[in-house]
Amino acid sequence: MRQSITLVFIILALSALNVGCSPNSPTWLNPASPNATMATNLFNFIFTVAVIVFVVVEALLLYSVLRFRRKNENEMPAQIHGNAKMEIAWTLAPALVLVVVFGFTLQTLTALDEVPPGALQVKVTARQWWWQVEYVEQGVITANEIHLPINQAVNFSLEGVDVIHSFWVPELGGKTDVVPGKINKNTFRPTKLGTFHGQCAEFCGVAHANMRFTVVVESAEDFNKWVADQKKDIAIPASDLAKQGEQEFLKGVCIACHTLNGSAVAKGVTGPNLTHLASRKTFAAGIIELNKDNLKAWLKDPQAVKPGNLMQAGKTIPILTDAQISALVEFLSGLK
Repeated sequence: MRQSITLVFIILALSALNVGCSPNSPTWLNPASPNATMATNLFNFIFTVAVIVFVVVEALLLYSVLRFRRKNENEMPAQIHGNAKMEIAWTLAPALVLVVVFGFTLQTLTALDEVPPGALQVKVTARQWWWQVEYVEQGVITANEIHLPINQAVNFSLEGVDVIHSFWVPELGGKTDVVPGKINKNTFRPTKLGTFHGQCAEFCGVAHANMRFTVVVESAEDFNKWVADQKKDIAIPASDLAKQGEQEFLKGVCIACHTLNGSAVAKGVTGPNLTHLASRKTFAAGIIELNKDNLKAWLKDPQAVKPGNLMQAGKTIPILTDAQISALVEFLSGLK
């Protein structure tokens, strides 16, 4: 019976460990920028020092326990009271270790704080519970999906509008708090092509776990093309159903929160800019794949898709009919 309980415990423990195993899981152990590499190297150095200190201290402890243990019940081990040389040594040794660690840490923090000339300027505004992304020099505003050219430094200006958030792309750069009323900076230079996953790393409310975003690192040519496409005004609806959806959007409450570039009435800023929604891979702050079925589910009941978000059917938005939803989905799916 006892063996069975032990076996079950081992299986459950291994299953719990397996939860953290994923080929697509973001991790700072696989850095994709010089900044992330510096932070990882600093961690590895401090971890190595900590392991050495642990091994030395535990070895000395075990030696003392075994070497000076009582041999029998009638024997009293030698009583030692004070040793000036050893006390000085075990005071200076940790102090020296801390000085070395502090030196490497200060060196790394100084390097991470440098902003290379010619860096791409991107303003990120954190809101409950999504990310607004503005390319300052390009005049582009989007949401939850950041496009960057490979091998070009980017300087993020981070600001919150409600509560404290934290901007973190594990493989590209360290966490940076996003604080209302204060602009913080985060700089890195991506050196690997691909899509990297980011996350709010500071508890910010009920939908904190679903406040995600993606960073797409691409060639300079692809980035420039993306910027050119994002600068365009809203696409003209291609079908009658899409035109009907456009009217539903412009005459309904959608315009109170969302912007459509080129529209005279859709200039809301509470929610994401939807001008090129269909060019993104996800929506709802990076948690839902963008396709027609998911858009229908979202418009029917946003709370069922992402609990806690500010769109609530019957409250902040009206309850839509199936016909209205189909028209809106057709319209939104064409916003590329």
